[in-house]
Amino acid sequence: MADSAGRVYLVGAGPGDPGLLTLRGLDCLRLADVIFYDRLVPVSLLDYSRPDSERVCLTDLGTHRPERWPLLLERMIASARAGKIVVRLKGGDPFVFGRGGEEAQTLREAGIDYEIVPGVTAALAAAAYAEIPVTHRAHASEVTFVTGHECPGKGSPSVDWARLAALPGTVVLYMGMNRLGEIVPALLGHGKPGSTPAAVVENASRGDQRTLKTTLDKLPEAVQRAGMHAPSLVILGEVVKLQPEMSWAERRPLQGKRVLIARPGKQGLALARQLDALGAVSLLAPALLLAPPASWTPVDDAIAHIVDFDWLVFTSANGVRAFVERLRHQGKDLRALGRARLAAIGTATAGELGSYHLNADLIPGEFVSEALAAELLPHVRGASVLLVRAEQGREILLKTLETAARVRQIAVYRQEPNAHLKQALSACWKPAPPEYILLTSSNIAHALLQALDESQTGSIRQGKTKLISISQVTTRAVCEHNLTVAGEATPHTMDGMIALLQKLARG
Repeated sequence: MADSAGRVYLVGAGPGDPGLLTLRGLDCLRLADVIFYDRLVPVSLLDYSRPDSERVCLTDLGTHRPERWPLLLERMIASARAGKIVVRLKGGDPFVFGRGGEEAQTLREAGIDYEIVPGVTAALAAAAYAEIPVTHRAHASEVTFVTGHECPGKGSPSVDWARLAALPGTVVLYMGMNRLGEIVPALLGHGKPGSTPAAVVENASRGDQRTLKTTLDKLPEAVQRAGMHAPSLVILGEVVKLQPEMSWAERRPLQGKRVLIARPGKQGLALARQLDALGAVSLLAPALLLAPPASWTPVDDAIAHIVDFDWLVFTSANGVRAFVERLRHQGKDLRALGRARLAAIGTATAGELGSYHLNADLIPGEFVSEALAAELLPHVRGASVLLVRAEQGREILLKTLETAARVRQIAVYRQEPNAHLKQALSACWKPAPPEYILLTSSNIAHALLQALDESQTGSIRQGKTKLISISQVTTRAVCEHNLTVAGEATPHTMDGMIALLQKLARG
């Protein structure tokens, strides 16, 4: 039994594609007070945790691996004893070459309550994304997972290379890239045919996955010539012959394209999931962060007199969400809106209204403030209008509607600069510049472009990095920085941006 209310979750994060995290793993992340994560864990997964959670990468615990593990165990136990919920986020599955068994044993001996959450192990993901079945009725009825990197302190090696060489099924080699010069001769020396089909899968399940097909005897030379590196897995066996010329993953329209997403919070994550499914390597660098308004007093006063308004006008999905949450905070529900009609600047905003079972009465044909103002004007003459928006926004909608209606404007959220934006951008430019940057508002465009250093701006001017704009307003913001866009979405929606991105990628 645990000696406190704290608890540790050993969670498998999967092999690299954030979408392969299990639902139970996601639940654990949302509960976590402290997260200890491996270097190879997709960093975007951390954004599913609470904003106030403590996040510790294992590389921060020591320069050398032997130093890190005892300190990690010490920190996990101390956090749990302090009553905290701890997530140990591990690449792949905790119990497949991941020290999960040792960590669980240490927690058990310390009297810490824990749970083990399995993850998709790299071998299965590499095989599925490369379209190499590890078992097949006509070719392989058994599969063996083996590590090419054994614990140096356990004495004589436990991998029986002679027995492994004699196995008729599929062999998947983990963590063996640096030892191929020893492993391949060992297998060949114990009778494994040099003609045995071999495949190397680099960055399994990610958008930048690469697959190399060769034979066992040519494996070290082929890997060196292709410049392949860890994290990679080696698959040996007749099943390698079944791989099509191009796997389903490699046929995805954005496969391998590095795309920088500057949207904040859940919106950025949702867009990243869409792009990941299309094969992109999504890079998250939120240019702005969402925060409550400087004062809730004007909002609360408007809510108190909500029945006086004929129209409620929403200019963003964030505005819808913040307004409804504040309505509930005031002890009211959607019945308080009474007879008011609803206008939304675009389909995304209307969709957010729909998530609260509210239907937009008006959506302009073009999703910009000018169009919303023009189409609203005939409907609001002499009416009372509540304009719900961010603190920082364009005044065109307010000024236009004021010519015909009584308009009250309230700010339900504000956008703050991301203090860590430069650091995030630096990470996005490694190991190479992003090929595309998606700019989803003029405010985001200004914040991101101002944060770029000279070399990053240079990659845009040279055409290595292309800017994609969601609207004319955002395009004008880009032009103010003496830069140009590669394209502007039509319609002015996320779907429009994704369609344009695919078109540019094909070109």
